[in-house]
Amino acid sequence: MKTMEQIIAELSKVIRFKDSAVIGDIVLIVAKEPELMANYALITDIAPDPGRKKDEWWAVGLTLLSIPPQEMVWTLRTPQLTGLEIFTMGGEQRFVKAVDFGMSPVSTPSAPVSRDEKKAPFLKRVK
Repeated sequence: MKTMEQIIAELSKVIRFKDSAVIGDIVLIVAKEPELMANYALITDIAPDPGRKKDEWWAVGLTLLSIPPQEMVWTLRTPQLTGLEIFTMGGEQRFVKAVDFGMSPVSTPSAPVSRDEKKAPFLKRVK
């Protein structure tokens, strides 16, 4: 049986990942048990978790891209949200990392950006 590290290494060969995560990004969520599961989710919110003063903990709003879509909030540290760390939930290993679909902005912040800090993109209508 492959380790989670081996699974992530194989996925990294076929998927381009981002080094950061912001609202609006699509993330890949991988769980190893009870059987290998991989799903995409949309980040809908990132806010500091007020209940945790130590380290950088974030309340991350996610919409699982399934039928029907499922909304959830996970509390993650920055290394967990950015794929630098494999973590456990309910005793099962998990991996989360934003996918680069080639539409990344020129500069990407190094830490998650909350909804209040994120500025709306400038749109110009061209006729």
